Amino acid sequence: MSIIAQHGDIFIILACAFGFFMAWGVGANDVANAMGTSVGSKAITIKQAIAIAVIFEFLGAWLAGGQVTETIRKGIINPELLESDPQLLVYGMLASLLAAATWLLIASMRGWPVSTTHSIVGAIVGFAMAGLGMEAVGWAKVGQIAASWVVSPLMAGSIAFMLFKSVQHLIFESRNPVSSAKRYVPMYVFLVGFIVAMVTLNKGLKHVGFDLGFGESTLLSILFGLLIMGLGGFLERRISSEKRQDDAFGFGGVERVFGVLMLFTACAMAFAHGSNDVANAVGPLAAVISVVYSEGLVDTSALVPWWVLVLGGGGIVVGLVTYGHKVIATVGTGITELTPSRGFAATLAAATTVVLASGTGLPISTTHTLVGAVLGVGLARGMAALNMRVIGTIVMSWLITLPAGAGLAILFFFMFKGMFG
Repeated sequence: MSIIAQHGDIFIILACAFGFFMAWGVGANDVANAMGTSVGSKAITIKQAIAIAVIFEFLGAWLAGGQVTETIRKGIINPELLESDPQLLVYGMLASLLAAATWLLIASMRGWPVSTTHSIVGAIVGFAMAGLGMEAVGWAKVGQIAASWVVSPLMAGSIAFMLFKSVQHLIFESRNPVSSAKRYVPMYVFLVGFIVAMVTLNKGLKHVGFDLGFGESTLLSILFGLLIMGLGGFLERRISSEKRQDDAFGFGGVERVFGVLMLFTACAMAFAHGSNDVANAVGPLAAVISVVYSEGLVDTSALVPWWVLVLGGGGIVVGLVTYGHKVIATVGTGITELTPSRGFAATLAAATTVVLASGTGLPISTTHTLVGAVLGVGLARGMAALNMRVIGTIVMSWLITLPAGAGLAILFFFMFKGMFG
């Protein structure tokens, strides 16, 4: 106990610094999930994407980032093992934050879209093995998280493939794409409204006491989808059916419609991402604050002070502004060539997968989901449309993430133990 009493202030300062560094990594690497497709399809510019993401990511993190967060994430460690040595939890959480943030820095510099959740989970597994022994790790839970490497991309890829095939068949392959768009786009507008509402209610607002059941959320989302569909139908009548000189196939007007739709899904994804993934940075930080303030009491969940959410939201924004463009480029242009309709199919498929996963309790990674969705859209146009070299690099970076986080955490854990122990 004396170690925590003696170095409490230092632990909190270090936790804040590392928590900010981790949030920076979340912003630099993960925000491409919401904005990569919009930029890659040229629906918006990189500057517009950063401006939109800054607003929605920060609002998500601050308003809906969760006043109470699980400090020992996702049942990976048994908290009872730490009750006699609470300082080990402090060393472990500091080491986990620093390890995950360091790996995200390396990945972001190389433009690799990796999972921030898997980074912090790998780091916590590493600390648990080093500090408490192999039996302290909930291996069943780790196995479930590792299985999401396959589940998320497959699920999102399949949905994106079917969505884009339907757009191709109903609109682009018809005799008059613009009149077909006017007939079928309201259906896609309804889907966007429905999924945006579901993402926001299930992922974005569940932390602020707005915890509706899946059925209630579905009913509200259907109503919202119908409302958006009505609004979309009104705006659609104002789109000109005349072909522009530079538009040989008459697809320009259609693509503009999909560009607007994609913007809605991107904003919802950014809000949901900010509210969800800020926990990767503030969860371990809240654990350190909780242990220090309670003078050594280990709790499985801790109240997060409001300024910690602002710190997390600020870190995400700084990461996005300073380094987000690298991973956005990989997701938006590296995997396959995107147009607004292809980007729309990918973004909506990713959002749909997030909703299905939250409804069924599947642990998924938003990064793996979006990359899988972009792959699905590319596959709908044939294997030649995919850049296999970039895809190979991305898959390799996914496989390295858990062991890299674990290895770095073990190193930093012994470093902190040596410094303070």
